[in-house]
Amino acid sequence: MTTPGTTPAAGLINIAPPQVEWPQGDFPTAAHQLLKDSQLRKNVRHATNVINAKRAIVVGEMPDWEHLRDAGSAIKQHTLDHLDQYLLEFEAACTAAGGHVHWAVDAAEANRIAVEIVRRHQVSEVIKIKSMTTEEIELNHALEAAGVHPTETDLAELIIQMGHDKPSHIIVPALHKNRGQVREMFRREMNLPDLGDTPEDLADAARRYLREKFLSVKVAISGANFLIAETGGVCILESEGNGRMCLTLPDVLISVVGLEKVIPRFRDLEVFLQTLPRSSTGERMNPYNSIWTGVRPGDGPQEFHVILLDNGRSAILHDAEAKQTLKCIRCAACQNACPVYRQTGGHAYASVYAGPIGAILTPQLHQTADGRLGDGDSLPYASSLCGACYEVCPVKINIPEVLIHLRRKVVERDQGTISGLFGLWNIGMQTAAAVFESGDRLRLAQRLGRIGQIPFVSKNDFIEHLPLMLSGWTQTRDLAPLPEQSFREWWSERSDRTSHE
Repeated sequence: MTTPGTTPAAGLINIAPPQVEWPQGDFPTAAHQLLKDSQLRKNVRHATNVINAKRAIVVGEMPDWEHLRDAGSAIKQHTLDHLDQYLLEFEAACTAAGGHVHWAVDAAEANRIAVEIVRRHQVSEVIKIKSMTTEEIELNHALEAAGVHPTETDLAELIIQMGHDKPSHIIVPALHKNRGQVREMFRREMNLPDLGDTPEDLADAARRYLREKFLSVKVAISGANFLIAETGGVCILESEGNGRMCLTLPDVLISVVGLEKVIPRFRDLEVFLQTLPRSSTGERMNPYNSIWTGVRPGDGPQEFHVILLDNGRSAILHDAEAKQTLKCIRCAACQNACPVYRQTGGHAYASVYAGPIGAILTPQLHQTADGRLGDGDSLPYASSLCGACYEVCPVKINIPEVLIHLRRKVVERDQGTISGLFGLWNIGMQTAAAVFESGDRLRLAQRLGRIGQIPFVSKNDFIEHLPLMLSGWTQTRDLAPLPEQSFREWWSERSDRTSHE
């Protein structure tokens, strides 16, 4: 087997693929394109089926599962209600333990702080633990612009990085890739023309590639699953051991963490250490649970920084109806359960946060100062409101409720513009409202509908094609025609007949 870093064998063309960018356009446009990729849909469906099956087994073993969900929700709600208090408590405890706490109002400030720390140590490479927060702020791009190469050490993130791709899942960023695609990528990027395609072969190749990085790179960057206000500790849960390497071997550790990740007490972890692994990967517990607190001479990193990131979270916190979004512990159970995500995959959401949680988090992170939703305003509509996400959420975020709240904000925003006020959608909704709020108008509309549908009812008594703006209703389904008699008419007729008898 060729050792990573050696010259490629003759005939092996080492050409990196082009950088994958987020799809252009709104969610319906992106979803329409991605639904054409049958291999992607197969990969996503297989992966989510496996995770859901494992989750069902380990959750079924817990007779107190619903009580744990209630407890997790209560802890997060209490923390959000007193977030300023617990963040200051964390800062004091972390600083007392030898750490350095930085506050970043947005992505640009967080990137600047991280890059300045790295530059101060005059290194050309850093190693990273999987972190959706650093993906959110595009820290890798900022490091590369500063001449520093970031190496992802999580296997799935490494696959994304080597493939110049974008993550499509919170827990398994490369969920949309299958084993054959990963093998070809490793062959190209690691110069391993004879690499096998078994899981053992691929894991061994990644292990050899990363081991050199762990032993030589002096600065590591991580996110965090939880911040413990009581002790100033940073808690990281993972399955591969790469996180433990990044937490212990480098001289400098930088953790970039969203404000909402703080919890009050060490004992609160007892709840989340049961719910998070079961919800995310279908495991009874994570193989590696690490808590890093400050600096200890001669043991682990000798310089420890925590960057507390706002980046729109404060605005969400002040929205009473959407505030529960910040309870999220990034388990991705909602993604695995969502019928929309399971068809389109994560890239259709054009955000590192995909699926139901992305549909409520992304547009809020991008909202303007006056609370109007910005980029991603089509995402609240990327749902059938079936409620599957709420049923599996370990902290009981009522995602359908937040989706409806955000849809209302989109409508209110659009009604404040000329194009929105006189748009076909708004006119249609206003017309429907006028019809449904009056019994007489509803009966008239039903009579007109029975007459108007006559040209469109086929020989098999279904409406197979509708014209113009109504065509979307019949693209993938046949509609039953309006009955000759409504229920109200039938009931009235029956009542009259009965009274005469």
